[in-house]
Amino acid sequence: MQVSFIVPLFNCLPLTQAMLASLQATLPPGLAHEIILVDDGSTDGTRAWLASLPPGQFRILLNEENLGFAGANNRAAALAAGELLVLLNNDLVLLPGWLEPMLAAHRQLGPRAGAIGNIQRDARSGAVDHVGLVVNLTGKPEHDRTPPCFLERSFAPVRPMPAVTGACLLIARQLWTELGGFDPGYRNGGEDVDLCFRARAAGRVNAVALRSVVRHHISASPGRKLRDEENSYRLARRWRAELAAAADAGCRTWSRDYLAAQLYAPCAAEYRLALAALAFLAHLRGPPAEAVAAVAAGLEGEFTRWAKLVPPASIPA
Repeated sequence: MQVSFIVPLFNCLPLTQAMLASLQATLPPGLAHEIILVDDGSTDGTRAWLASLPPGQFRILLNEENLGFAGANNRAAALAAGELLVLLNNDLVLLPGWLEPMLAAHRQLGPRAGAIGNIQRDARSGAVDHVGLVVNLTGKPEHDRTPPCFLERSFAPVRPMPAVTGACLLIARQLWTELGGFDPGYRNGGEDVDLCFRARAAGRVNAVALRSVVRHHISASPGRKLRDEENSYRLARRWRAELAAAADAGCRTWSRDYLAAQLYAPCAAEYRLALAALAFLAHLRGPPAEAVAAVAAGLEGEFTRWAKLVPPASIPA
């Protein structure tokens, strides 16, 4: 099975060079693969460096205009030959053994496999930055930074998640094509969550391979934060019900906060709710209705805020 590694580039040449060196050093022996580099209008010498590379080492695509993260990945994926696509940011540091667990997770899930992610640590501090994406108390996606325990990594190394980041993502090319790739209406943010939610809607399971670890120079990609509000609004308008339904993390935050408040000011009339929150946190039952309502209220508050910041007509559903 051939794997197509897709690496969008936009400036940050030293990080690109280090990332590609780490990729080539960690490829499993005998893996059939291709590495597609798509430069998205770099101005820092990246193009001159690409022109100096030996022919045949990489497939190189040059965008005449900046297409953004979604557009650059879409262009490369449309030309990829591999049965599996692995999307990689150019600011990653790939560690030995990072790829094999992702391939194993995809095989384990079989025809149910959606997007596969991994654990990402901050390249500078080493702190865990990503163990998948969850939905918080305001109904917005955020990184889960809870590291897995030894038992989970040993005996349940594939953790289903609502979504994973596109910084290091494995997906079958056929599924990518069926889903239509990334929505280019997102600009450097939100397109990965949208893709994962479309995979879920198609009956697929997104997951994190807990034995795969990479390092990430967080926020090194230029322009990453310029359109966060527009991206969030677009995602919420399209997936409002799904965000509320997937807000397990938000419900857990509410339940923990509620129990903490009860410890300081217990109220006998609220013992039922406290027990319900405790049972939910212990994975014995679903979230309390009050927690679900709190997430819905948080998401409603975000829509009120977005209505003042972003004209709805500028963000197609």
